[in-house]
Amino acid sequence: MDGLFAYDGPGSARDPASSNATSGIFTGGGTLAGNTHDSAPLAVRMRPRTLDELVGQQHLLAPGAPLRRLVEGDQPMSLLLWGPPGTGKTTIASIVSVQTDRHFVEVSAVAAGIKEVRAAIDSARARLVSSGQETVLFVDEVHRFTKAQQDALLPGVENRWVTLVAATTENPFFSVISPLLSRSLLLTLEPLTDDDVRGVIERALTDPRGMDGQVTLETEALDHLVRLAGGDARRSLTYLEAAAGAALAQGLDTVDLATTETAVDRAAVRYDRQGDQHYDVTSAFIKSIRGSDADAALHYLARMVEAGEDPRFIARRLVILASEDIGLADPTALTTAVAAAQAVQLIGMPEGRLNLAQAVIALALAPKSNAVIKAIDAASADVRAGRIGPVPPHLRDAHYGGSKKLGHGKGYQYSHDAPFGIAEQRYAPDVVADAEYYQPTSLGAESALKERWERIRRIIRGR
Repeated sequence: MDGLFAYDGPGSARDPASSNATSGIFTGGGTLAGNTHDSAPLAVRMRPRTLDELVGQQHLLAPGAPLRRLVEGDQPMSLLLWGPPGTGKTTIASIVSVQTDRHFVEVSAVAAGIKEVRAAIDSARARLVSSGQETVLFVDEVHRFTKAQQDALLPGVENRWVTLVAATTENPFFSVISPLLSRSLLLTLEPLTDDDVRGVIERALTDPRGMDGQVTLETEALDHLVRLAGGDARRSLTYLEAAAGAALAQGLDTVDLATTETAVDRAAVRYDRQGDQHYDVTSAFIKSIRGSDADAALHYLARMVEAGEDPRFIARRLVILASEDIGLADPTALTTAVAAAQAVQLIGMPEGRLNLAQAVIALALAPKSNAVIKAIDAASADVRAGRIGPVPPHLRDAHYGGSKKLGHGKGYQYSHDAPFGIAEQRYAPDVVADAEYYQPTSLGAESALKERWERIRRIIRGR
């Protein structure tokens, strides 16, 4: 079986945990969820076996949702699972295989080539013909496949020789070929909440497949593991296993914070994402950027990142700040912040911290202006105060029948026909005709806008 690796069970000569498991493909009637021998990692032993054991992803598990229909209705369809690490992509593939009694084959996008992919599909086709048993083909990190390797999957998917479950942490619209996208159902997995991760850890402590009650975990140690996990269930169990192992090695049956910090080599960051620390650190972060202190801003960024703060939250705050505190003093600030937010969404963490750091430094060093927020606040205050006049007749829509009889558009000055492309004309309603909401500063690029806007305003208002 060139390119294939048959799994006969834990501890066998062909156990996937053995050193012989070097092929790019793992195949067998068992699944990853069945790898429960004592030497298997805790995260593997605790992998959910049914949809009801799956943590989080409630939007995919509701009655009638696509994933539940696939598993419980045994419907043949291929899936693309897109989400951060540790959110259940491999687990879902395993559950699909177990609960639908399909043969399970895993292809490593890192190690397998076109030859191995075709061999897996050919074997699945032969199995379907000879025994009628369908095959789940799980491709982890499918974004690492070249276009040619992804093309090799198409015949198996199109003819339903396999039920493809492909997992990716990168945006599939950029990393997966269109023919494969169009033949698969795309499911987006969300990061696990702190409560989800806490539940995973607590279950692993007592479950016979896990720690089986060998140790207990102090509250501070549990909180530390939840923070470090950052919504990644696999990471939380990896850290729990290390901490429990360290405690047992010392003859202890209780894992405290100090043991946990030593075992995972990460000091506890005092940061509650739902409490005062969250708001205090976020406030200091924003005020440091506003105050142009790049060093302080990076310090608070690092505290949030190391504590497992949602990077999308950080990115959203930067996008807001770009308009609120910089505005047109540096028109590229908003572009920078939005690009960082998109980069975080595209590549995730930990690499996304580089994009956030670049944006933080750029925004901290940019010239500052709050003219944008002051302008919209002033305009909103007038509107809320009832200063809302009718639209001047010459600005009203004059494209429908009868509009001209109402005087719509009469006297309108087409700006492009005026000198400098600016015509003297009343645009605002009478009640706010003299309002001057936007007051540019003389800082950065806004200084040039200040001079230009003052000239334009004089021309428009006939001064």
